[in-house]
Amino acid sequence: MSDRMPGPPRPRTFVHPGPFGPVRIETLCASKGRHFRLALPSGSSIHDGIVEALASVGVQNASMTLIDGDLDDLSFCLARADVTRRVVAAYTKPLSVRSARLIFGNATLGKSSSGAPAVHCHAVFRMQDGKVRGGHLLTEKCIVGAKPVTVVATSLDGFDLRISYDQETHMPLMRPRSEIQHA
Repeated sequence: MSDRMPGPPRPRTFVHPGPFGPVRIETLCASKGRHFRLALPSGSSIHDGIVEALASVGVQNASMTLIDGDLDDLSFCLARADVTRRVVAAYTKPLSVRSARLIFGNATLGKSSSGAPAVHCHAVFRMQDGKVRGGHLLTEKCIVGAKPVTVVATSLDGFDLRISYDQETHMPLMRPRSEIQHA
């Protein structure tokens, strides 16, 4: 008989294929943060609506919450275990549906490795059949419908968020860079 009290089950542990990176979370402090409430216009993609609205006020990096709105087109992927074991998880092939209701999402505005604006977003949405699903949105292909998508954004001024290859995970990750680099 063990003297140990039974505890909660151990959480799953993911072991990435690359060399262990001792810094688990990379952080930088924004020199200032401005707050914005946006209504993404009908007919725009989530990507273009966010990028254009925030660029108009000089924001290139931001943390965002998406709240409610119609989507005439929705494209998304799910994360699944990678059968090749090259990475821990990989996205499925894109799934596309006509008409859905965005319930809630979190997004980050940064830049691709080439310096183009990039919007990374995970969201929950209701399908036409009433089922609630979630996934990684392909924001360039998600088109806002009749009811605008509301976005609450906080600018991250003073540093860049840039997608770059990560040695440990073997995946592209959005990471902070201390000096703003214009492409």
